[in-house]
Amino acid sequence: MKRIFFILGMLVLSGAAYGQGNRLNKDSLKYDGLALTPPMGWNSWNKFACDVDENLIRETADAMVATGLRDAGYIYINIDDCWHGQRDSLGFIQPDPTRFPSGMKALADYIHSKGLKFGIYSDAGWETCGGRPGSRGYEFQDAQTYASWNVDYLKYDWCNTEGLNAEGAYMTIGAALKDAGRPVVLSICEWGSDEPWKWGPKVGHLWRTTGDIYNCFDCVEDHGTWNSWGVLQIWDKQEGLRQYAGPDHWNDPDMMEVGNGMAVNEDRAHFSMWSMIAAPLIAGNDLRNMSKETIDILTNKEVIALNQDKLGIQGFKHQSQNDMEIWFKPLDGGEWAVMFLNRSQSPQKIEFNWAVQ
Repeated sequence: MKRIFFILGMLVLSGAAYGQGNRLNKDSLKYDGLALTPPMGWNSWNKFACDVDENLIRETADAMVATGLRDAGYIYINIDDCWHGQRDSLGFIQPDPTRFPSGMKALADYIHSKGLKFGIYSDAGWETCGGRPGSRGYEFQDAQTYASWNVDYLKYDWCNTEGLNAEGAYMTIGAALKDAGRPVVLSICEWGSDEPWKWGPKVGHLWRTTGDIYNCFDCVEDHGTWNSWGVLQIWDKQEGLRQYAGPDHWNDPDMMEVGNGMAVNEDRAHFSMWSMIAAPLIAGNDLRNMSKETIDILTNKEVIALNQDKLGIQGFKHQSQNDMEIWFKPLDGGEWAVMFLNRSQSPQKIEFNWAVQ
């Protein structure tokens, strides 16, 4: 069985259409200081995909408070794809009237009343990955709409973006959010295809480094034209990226699958690995129905503390031999965290001489 052990040392919209115009100011991208430690929260996609509605989101916010996740540091409730309805006659995006009959402003108000923050999803292309209206050509108008709804976080995807330059597209939505006047965390979901870690820090607060995660510790899910990746596969794709991460700009290996069906020891390893590399801790399970083991993993104070360490340095692999990896992470105050990760299916013994390290 795989095992892991930790030793810690240590807007208001007018009735008329909003003209976009040439409003991009290269010096006014991104609201600084919104993600000085990796964001913590929840996203609907991994568990629910397009099956989202306002009741689910309200119940999830309730569960985040009741289970202790909010007090452990999880603050964002993020609706992923498929919340969209159509655009009105002036081009303003509307929520699906059947799924979200009360509207997004009322939902945001409810989430904020719980001491949480509200996140939403859009796409740089004509359509989202789920076939809903994207933001291409409506970037500034959508940003004004999100501000009027009191949105705090935007995940911005990369489907149906033929002919677009990634850096330019994300600069546009970043400038639109800044122009709308409400501080919003921008999550760049470009899948790592155009090396967003090289240009992302000036535009957004985190950027996806790979394609989508899959609820499996060690596997690849083949979708024909693209793949989803297991935890270990995504883990290995982080090689060489640690130099780009730090306060207010984070490598994002995707939302977590803790509580979605893997073995408890694999969930524990998954959470520890994401914490060790200062990844955003965005839960992707059903918070309304969690086992005690899942709650214990997601609220582990010591592991969360190293993820949220204000130094903001991503951990690094110190040694790898016979499917056993040793990782270190420097922490504020001169302390260190060390992680022993067994990648194999069998128990292994490890000897580590602390005196000579």
